[in-house]
Formats: sequence, structure tokens, C-alpha cells
Amino acid sequence: MKISFIGTGLMGFPMAKNLLQKKLNLKIFNRTLKKAKPLEEFGGEVKLSLGEVVKDTDFVFTMLTDDAAVEKVLGNSEFLKNLKPYSTVIDMSSIKPKIAIKYGKLLKKNNINFLDAPVSGGTIGAEEGSLAIMVGGDQKVYNSVIDLLKIMGNPTLVGKIGSGQISKLANQIIVGVTIGAVAEAITLCEKAGVDGNKFIKALSGGFADGKILHNHGKRMIKKDFSPKGKVSTHLKDMNNILECANDFNTQLPISNLIQSMFKSLVDNGNSDDDHSALYKEIENINKSK
Repeated sequence: MKISFIGTGLMGFPMAKNLLQKKLNLKIFNRTLKKAKPLEEFGGEVKLSLGEVVKDTDFVFTMLTDDAAVEKVLGNSEFLKNLKPYSTVIDMSSIKPKIAIKYGKLLKKNNINFLDAPVSGGTIGAEEGSLAIMVGGDQKVYNSVIDLLKIMGNPTLVGKIGSGQISKLANQIIVGVTIGAVAEAITLCEKAGVDGNKFIKALSGGFADGKILHNHGKRMIKKDFSPKGKVSTHLKDMNNILECANDFNTQLPISNLIQSMFKSLVDNGNSDDDHSALYKEIENINKSK
């Protein structure tokens, strides 16, 4: 079984590393070579072009930044002409559902299987191999790749192509709104003189307990906004959420608010902060009062 992995950024690198640690035959490509080279020490075979990395490969994983990056790869003629007939492309990027559907149709015309399989869980989930993986596509194709997906996390087939991306957008609504709620809670505690760490401990086992409270809440308390999931990435997701909702003639008022807060952070130079920096935006709102 020959496998390729394209895109070794914050998420892709640990995901590819987990595959390599299972002693799998893995070819790797990344536009910025230095981000892929360290995977050689784990047995990865770094290639210099899209054509080389997908040639004679059974499964091709892509983990890319955004819609534009995915289109540059999946629509690339070198990529398309070198894909092995009846091989499977699994795009794990977070993109618009209509982009996933577009390339699912294009690849099918070329006798290539396709799954959209975006993930949630951040860099910690990628490192631990515990990502939530939301998959759209055919059951038989999914069955053929499920064991590989399980190395990276917990996959679930949620429907036809595009359904994975819809599920990821719904996931990002919950994540974004919850980060905002945690930011307000931590802010209120700090303003009232309540110890934030003790507050988080006090909520243990209650309805408000959870990963975002513990992970993002503690980052807010420490004022550590080094990126695990970037503000710019979550703004991209919020924009896609609102566009998708509009496609279905659906209003999402809370998502609109969270989108505007992430946009304000980007406009004020916080693009590369962790998305827990919603705390900063609430801080800025209070300063302007």
C-alpha cells in the first residue's frame, strides 16, 4: 500500500508523522520544502513535485490551508495526470462544501475516488492522533481508508461528498461560540477578582466543563496566544459558515457576531494569534467603553 501526504503545516506535519510511526510507505510533498524535510528522519520520502508525490500511489491525503490552496493542488494538471486510476484522494483541509463537491466530480471523471474529510481537535489532537474526522463520500471508498484515518483520529462517515465540510462548519460554529463564551466568563472572573484557574476547576463535571474551557481558558489566563488554531483560519471558517448558511437561506445571528469579532482581530493585526485571542477582542471592547 503506497500513500502520499501533501501539506505539512501545523496540522499536516503531526498527522503525517503518526502515519510514518506505523511504518507505512509514505511519500510527502510540501510547497515549502523545509517544513517537510524533518519527516525524513521518521522514514518519509520527501518529493519535489506534485507529479512525483502522487505517481503510483493508492491513497493521497491533502491537508492544506484554504480553498485557494486546495484548488491549486486538486486542479493542477501535473497532479491530475499522475494520479493512479482508481486511487483515492482524501482531502482533510477545511474548505467550502461546494469546492469539495466540485473536485469530487472532477476526480470521478478521471476514475479517481474522493472523500472530503476535514478534522477538528487542533494541533494537540493531530499530535495525539485523536482528531475528530468528519467524512463525506461513498461507503465503499470510506471502508477502504478507514484504518488509515483511525491512525490520525476518530473518523465518521456523515454523508455524501460535501457532508464532511458541512459538519466541519457546524463544528466551527460550536468552537467559535464556545471560545467567545469562555472569554467572557474569564473576563468577568478577572474583573470581579475571582481566580480564573480555580473557576475552571470549580466547573469540573458540570455542564460548562469541556476541552475549550480547559485549553483555551488557560491560554486566556496566561495571556499565551501562540497559535494552535489561528485567528485568520477561524475567520476563514466563519466566512465559509455564513456563505454556506446563505446558500440555504438560513440566518445564523450568533455566528455573525463571532465572525465580526474575529474580523476585528484580523483588522487589528492579530491574524497569527491563537483563536483564544477572542479574549483580546472582549478586552478591547471594554477598553473602548
